[in-house]
Amino acid sequence: MGLKLALVQCNPLVGDVENNARLVIERATYARDELGAQLVVLPELVLTGYPPEDLLLRASLLERVEAALAMVAAETPGVALVVGAPYRDAQGLRNGAHFIQYGAVQARYAKCRLPNYNVFDEKRYFVEGTQPCVVTVDGVRVGVLICEDLWFPEPAQSACAAGADLLVGLNASPFRLGQDAAREAVLSQRARENGVAVVYVNQVGGQDELLFDGASMVLNPAGEVICRLPSFAERTALCDPWGGACERAALPDPDEACYEALVLGVRDYVRKNGFPGVVVGLSGGIDSALTLVLAVDALGADSVMAVMMPSRYTADMSREDARRECERLGVEVHELSIEPPFNAFLESLASLFGDAPRNTTEEFGDAPRNTTEENIQARCRGVMLMALSNKTGRMVLTTGNKSEMAVGYATLYGDMAGGFAPLKDVPKTLVYRLAHWRNSRAQAIPERVLTRPPSAELAPDQKDSDSLPSYEVLDPILERFVERDWSVAQIVADGYPREVVERVASLVLRNEYKRRQAPPGVRISGRAFGKDRRYPITSGYGRSLS
Repeated sequence: MGLKLALVQCNPLVGDVENNARLVIERATYARDELGAQLVVLPELVLTGYPPEDLLLRASLLERVEAALAMVAAETPGVALVVGAPYRDAQGLRNGAHFIQYGAVQARYAKCRLPNYNVFDEKRYFVEGTQPCVVTVDGVRVGVLICEDLWFPEPAQSACAAGADLLVGLNASPFRLGQDAAREAVLSQRARENGVAVVYVNQVGGQDELLFDGASMVLNPAGEVICRLPSFAERTALCDPWGGACERAALPDPDEACYEALVLGVRDYVRKNGFPGVVVGLSGGIDSALTLVLAVDALGADSVMAVMMPSRYTADMSREDARRECERLGVEVHELSIEPPFNAFLESLASLFGDAPRNTTEEFGDAPRNTTEENIQARCRGVMLMALSNKTGRMVLTTGNKSEMAVGYATLYGDMAGGFAPLKDVPKTLVYRLAHWRNSRAQAIPERVLTRPPSAELAPDQKDSDSLPSYEVLDPILERFVERDWSVAQIVADGYPREVVERVASLVLRNEYKRRQAPPGVRISGRAFGKDRRYPITSGYGRSLS
């Protein structure tokens, strides 16, 4: 038994049905003419892009999809295709796979298992299928499945009971750290328990906060990976599921995978939304330094503008390090002092500030401190960056990380102002690891940035540790509270001081209103601040944490 099967790992644009169809035709034609493919398999919902969300509620979208399917069928003679696209039948809207052969759609499959957790809400749109779909290509009976179907034994068993010699799965599986091993284990189990080869074809590219990593693979009936396409790259490749020479790309290590995911997420968000480039506020600190190098790696130095906005509290070494990084990366850099607007705000507000009660925080440290003037500085910078964005058309990348966003260590309409937040799901300790990893490839971030204590530089001799516990303590607490939903008691039992845990938990809960106003960012964890963590802003839950 043999079949020349082409895996198409591509990057569609959500809603761009006609161009997605042309992409399908281009890849299928290449696979047929250059690779000699008999069957071409493409990702889940490739014609609409994934996830199309409420675009699915528009009848005109389905009309465009049906026209696109007809165009694909007419322009790909001589090869069979399995194409992901929604369709409607008597029962409702389906997340579908379409088998195209001899110039027409010969069969359709409706996804049986609809995920409705984390970032997924497919039951909002689709009706589950109940029947297997087995098609024949040059004598080989191929069972068709879609993404979540592969995570349960029944859909695969049903297809094999209907006579499938081979299982192909169309996927739009988002990236998160550690997902590779979980996917491979599940696919291996499906192959072994059914005694058939399994083909997993995954989308690649960024879509808002989601990042699809590709890493498509083929496993033989023994559950062994015999083919794997690269992560974070488009690729069309041929594989014989029963043997023969196949591409075997290595999986990146976790830090490399995380870095490449962020780069791809920035690139696709900027380019797919039509921005000519980005603006980055560069402080001389680690977060903006990593954001800058991510932007350059994603877009090229010519598409990145760096802006230094020093104040009376900015250290000379911060300005030196920021300029040194720009020189290394070949980035255009400008310096605009915030002293004039800062002083103007203070003068304008003086009569109202007067003897008014001072705004204090309940954060960490022995003495409460005023944050009003600190926030004014951040907002001066936000106004300048957004003005440059409006004037040049470039989008502002914000520089805040997950640790800061969790505890509210960020200023609304200040350092949170911008269109995309590359580090939104990256805790501070991981920021440092990624910076070291990037420097191991080529020195970009000055060493002093990696070793000096982190500081917002909004007050004299300020350090993050003045108001926060060390990030080596903070990040593990946040990981347990935010990503795993552990209680305060569970975290304390795991060895962390009760007072610190209670304060961290309280800060996380009461800063939800800030996160709701933050720009999107690349999701790399199992629980990011975004679609898969939906907490109420108004809530009394935090009043009884202890």
